[in-house]
Amino acid sequence: MAKQVMKSSSRKEEGLRERKRRETLHRIAEQGLKLFLTRGYDATTLDAIAEAAGISRRTFFYYFKSKEEILLAWQDGGFSETLRAAVLEQTTKQSPLDAARNGLLELTARFPVDYKQIKVIERLMSANESLRIRQQAKYVEKEAAVFAALSQMWPQPHRQAALRVVAMMSVGALRLAMDSWNRDQGKRPLAVYVKEAFACLNREIGAGASGKAAGRSGE
Repeated sequence: MAKQVMKSSSRKEEGLRERKRRETLHRIAEQGLKLFLTRGYDATTLDAIAEAAGISRRTFFYYFKSKEEILLAWQDGGFSETLRAAVLEQTTKQSPLDAARNGLLELTARFPVDYKQIKVIERLMSANESLRIRQQAKYVEKEAAVFAALSQMWPQPHRQAALRVVAMMSVGALRLAMDSWNRDQGKRPLAVYVKEAFACLNREIGAGASGKAAGRSGE
């Protein structure tokens, strides 16, 4: 009985620590973004962000390694790891492409994106060359996350190359959806554009398979 109480107390303490960590992380990112907007990205110092967030400079480095990471956190928000988990929740009774699609759909529907906030962050990132490079690297991380999930679901060695292609196509569909969503200024939920992008992809894959079959029949 005593052990159960101790375990329950320990879990509660861990839960409180994790919540405090998330709250501090969000506060730093929020204050950093505000300062970037009012002072400019280059003119904002780490000390200014730490002061605004009510923490020490040393504590800042516990959560972020640089100013860049604050913007990347706002843009990505742990999306890659969450995406991996969302794909793993899918069933293997569907194709890998459908598993990736449904994982993305559930994720984008579960976490609505603020168009105005995204545009502000993109404007800040586009003004800095190193940030633009890091921004592109985020898509590579998303591909790796999808591939890791699919590889865990279908671990057969002979399928790995094809699963990597599926991961690349899936993230490509997400990028296409983001482009369309931006073009329409976020008028519809991002999940709608994701669904449309995968529908286009499936049509092309189907058309390619039909054309190949037709070619074989004509030989």
